[in-house]
Amino acid sequence: MSLESTLTCPKCGHQTRETMPTDACQWFYECPACRAVLKPRPGDCCVFCSYGSVKCPPVQIADDPCCR
Repeated sequence: MSLESTLTCPKCGHQTRETMPTDACQWFYECPACRAVLKPRPGDCCVFCSYGSVKCPPVQIADDPCCR
């Protein structure tokens, strides 16, 4: 399981490498470049599933009910 993901801001394209939480879904993320607040797209459980290079840990292991 990978715990690192690169988030790409849909507003400005800035990329930031972040460590994902293993015990919760992260619903909000503030872009450090443009200050846009990222939220999950409809159907996604968190910002990493929507804007990250790697899906969140619960989706990677595919047995967490928060991500179904």
